[in-house]
Amino acid sequence: MLGDLTERDRAILALEVAWPRHSGAKEEIIRARLGMSAARYYQLLARLIESESALEYDPVLVRRLRRIRDSRAMRRTARLPGFVG
Repeated sequence: MLGDLTERDRAILALEVAWPRHSGAKEEIIRARLGMSAARYYQLLARLIESESALEYDPVLVRRLRRIRDSRAMRRTARLPGFVG
């Protein structure tokens, strides 16, 4: 349900939509706009993209972020020694 998203959740999603890919100084923007460390931001973002509320709020963004996450996880797994998959 959309009402489950907090103002902070919506701000995190908005920053992901607005931020150009592969651009520098994102950590500074996170601190200035949201008042949190980049590590905390990414922790919250990871939880947020798992929520149905976020998916309902911005399905295109959340699906894109999930695909990126899953792709990175697959690459990490493929680099593990002895992994056969």
